[in-house]
Parts: sequence; structure tokens; C-alpha cells
Amino acid sequence: MGGWSSAHPFPMPEPHNVPQGAPFDGDASFADLVREPSLSSTTPSAPAASTRQVLEQWLAQMVEHQASDLILRAGSRPSLRVAGSIRFLPGRVPGPGPLTEIMAEVLGTECMAEWSSSGAVDAAIQLDGLGRFRINAYKQMGEPALVIRRIGSVAPDLTQLNLPHEELAQLAARRRGLIFVTGVAGSGKSTTLAAMIEHMNRNDERHVITLEDPVELLYQEQRCVISQREVGSDTPTFAQGLRHALRQSPDVILIGEVRDAATIEAALEAAETGHLVLSTLHTVNAAQTLDRILGFFPDSAGEQVRARLAENLAGVLGQRLLPSKNGGQVPAYELMVTNPHLRQCILEGERGEIARVIRAGGPGLASYNRCLEGLVRSGRVELDTAVTASDRPEELLLSLRGIRGGSERTLRLGEDVTYHHGEPENHDSGSEPGGLRLSASE
Repeated sequence: MGGWSSAHPFPMPEPHNVPQGAPFDGDASFADLVREPSLSSTTPSAPAASTRQVLEQWLAQMVEHQASDLILRAGSRPSLRVAGSIRFLPGRVPGPGPLTEIMAEVLGTECMAEWSSSGAVDAAIQLDGLGRFRINAYKQMGEPALVIRRIGSVAPDLTQLNLPHEELAQLAARRRGLIFVTGVAGSGKSTTLAAMIEHMNRNDERHVITLEDPVELLYQEQRCVISQREVGSDTPTFAQGLRHALRQSPDVILIGEVRDAATIEAALEAAETGHLVLSTLHTVNAAQTLDRILGFFPDSAGEQVRARLAENLAGVLGQRLLPSKNGGQVPAYELMVTNPHLRQCILEGERGEIARVIRAGGPGLASYNRCLEGLVRSGRVELDTAVTASDRPEELLLSLRGIRGGSERTLRLGEDVTYHHGEPENHDSGSEPGGLRLSASE
């Protein structure tokens, strides 16, 4: 196999069905690959595999089983995350010494120094024949550990993510404003943002500047100029990179994640000066997103920040990945595209009214429960799964009172239900449900 090189990874795992709780079969035990003294026999054997070959074997298993993540902890069982669930590989990860050697070869001196001092570091690699991977190396109980995420080399198509693509395309076409994609880690936020950038790339002439940690998907320029900057190597921080980006003739700025007041302040300034800014937050819905942004600032600045958000916030998409009945995962989402009434609610801090407006639906508005109802009625998601994922499970159960679970369903299932402007729209029941699904990524 080829050598290591730096990469700009982006996770796009495909769904794959694996029996629950069953380990994967492999051609060779990883104990055989590592050949630690305690595991080897006294019989003469072939030379031990190099650290690079050991990692390549794990990554090959990851690709073969279409896993999103590979988890390696010193002395423990190697494991994969497939369609959201953990599956174990045979054998054992080598001990702290050999695993640190693997990390040093893959990460390099600078990243290893950061790992040693801070206890965690992000990096990206590309391996010929296997693809691109994003790595987070960390310490647990003082010993080395890795989580490696598989990434794709092609930008996702906005129409294939089981999201409200028409509304997202309209947001991507805006010339100014703030757009947030929110959700927990692994909910597909990076996938959605990449799809929006790719939509611009195919349809408009713009200069897009991305600030990422690390750089994920390496875009193939079509109609856009896309400048990709990595925090740590190209700029010290998101906030500083964003301030400099305003002097780099941008039309669109993508911020990998808003982490502090300095970054949101710079993002607001960019939107106020006529730029479209896209970013992510680890929040679960639109109302919490506004609370998180306000929480970056002292209470005395709340009124001013609300006024700036009311003027500049274009939309918020919240998303969660749920196990699909058809295998893999499917997104549930909440969409809020701001309108005059919502802007007034933001200005006045009426959090409850914002949530009520989203639940009521309308152009550019869809609540989680409306989306979950569609997923259950279409037969894509189990009722229990939807209820567990809902912020308002009692209301969801009321709207689905004709479904009792198991075979006692009185609603017609199997139809493809999507959302257009927040309202369910039924398509031909013979259409294939699912399609491509969001990756379990940032």
C-alpha cells in the first residue's frame, strides 16, 4: 500500500448491516499482526509486521465493513462503529509503547508534542488504496488511544441527504447572513455544510473561504474558488482566521465550529458587512442555539446581541441521526428559516414563541415532531425510536395515535414522506425509501 500523506477528510460512511453483538471475522488475528511477546509462540515465525502495516490492516477492516469510525485503545479490543453501533474486531490493540509508535509514525513530531502536552490532538491522513481518514488521538487513563473516522473523496449532493434540500439550497443562495447547522457530535453537521458548499460550487461564482480543524473534504473547484484554511497550521484560531478572511475577498465563509465569543463576534461582523457565514454548534434545536450564542456574552450585552442576531440570522437546521428500519441511519431535523415574526421574537427574547412558531409550521419551518411523524408513517423509523428521539414525546404520540407498534398499525406505511416548507408531502409509495444517508460526522 502507499505511503501516508496529509489529507482533507470528510466522513461519508455507507449503511451496513451487521449482526448485533457479533465480532467481525478477519483473515488474521491482530495479535498475530502485532506479535507481542506474550502472544507469540516459541516456534520461529515470520518477521513482525511494521506499525504502519498493523494500522493499514485495521483501516482495511474499517473500509471493508463500511464503518464510520475505528476505535483503538492500548491493550483493548479494536472496535468499529457501523450504522451507529459498536462492533468488535478480533485480537487486541498493542500496548502503550507499540501504539505510541504507530501514532508517532502517523501524526508526526508536531502533533505528538501537542498530544503529549494537551492530551488530545486532531489530524488527517490519506492512505493510497484505502482513502482519507480523520484522526483524534487522545489519552485515557494516561495511555494512548485513537478514534479514526473514515471520510469520502466526493462532496455529497444536497438532494441525497434526506433533508429539506429546497430550503437549504435557498439558504445557500443567499448573499449575506448567518446559517447554523446544529446537533450532537456525529449527527452529520459537516456533511450538511459540505453539501451546501458543493451546491454553491456547482451553481454560482463565488469565493468560499473555509476555516476548519482539521480541513475535511477537499473540494474540486467548479464554478467557485474555494480556499481551505486549517486552524493550527494556516491560522492560530477560528476567530483570528475569520478576521483575516474579511480581507481576502470572500463571498462565503465557512467556520468549522463556533467555540467562543470572539468567533461569534467575528461571524456577526462578517454577516453585517455583506457576507454569507455558515457554521455549526453543538445544540439540539433553534431555541437552544440562540441561548448558546447569547451565553457567550455577558448579560449586559444580551440586548445588543439579540438585535444583531435578529438582523443577521438567516436560518438554523438542527439534525439527529436515528437507526433506520432499512439499515443504516436516517436524519431527523428541525428547520427554522427566519421571517419577520421570528426576527421580532429573537429581538425580544421570546424563546417560547420561537418554539411555538416552528411547531406551527409554514414556509421554511419544520419541527422535529413533524419530521419524526413523517419518518414513522413512511415506515423508515420504529415508533419507539421516534418517541425516544422526540423533545415532546407526548405530542408525538398524540399525532401518531393510530400506530400501536408491531403489526397493529392502522396507518398506511411504506410511502415516502418528505417535508416541503414544513408540511408532509406524500410521494409514490413505490419509490425507494432512504436513499443516501447522512454520515455520522461533525
